[in-house]
Amino acid sequence: MLQTKHLERALERLKEGWARYLAHSNDEQLRDGLIQRFEFTYELSHKIIKRHLELTSASPDMYDRMDFADIIRSASEKGVLEGNWRQWKKYRERRNLTSHTYNETNAKTVVQVIPEFISEIEYFLRKINENDSKN
Repeated sequence: MLQTKHLERALERLKEGWARYLAHSNDEQLRDGLIQRFEFTYELSHKIIKRHLELTSASPDMYDRMDFADIIRSASEKGVLEGNWRQWKKYRERRNLTSHTYNETNAKTVVQVIPEFISEIEYFLRKINENDSKN
């Protein structure tokens, strides 16, 4: 069984940060913390997605040879992701901007994708938990 508690906790912290940011959107320090939470949740989600694919595959080692895009495409085809590669590419691009959060434009660009990303991770967790309960 796939352990998702760390991703669930990271998602909750991201949602908490988002709620606080909505109440204080001019607070740059709060925004920077929110971006860090997005970064952490994104990185963790990628690892859990790959691990889920490995655990549910007849050939788990094939995912070690796949690049990020193919892992996301595979998860999307299996129905555990709501978004497709185009959506996840956007999340990845925003994640890559996080090292430049001192740039106001980049920071705002990263923050804009967070609600959509939260929804995606909630969907993923719901789907894999449904799959676990069926087995």
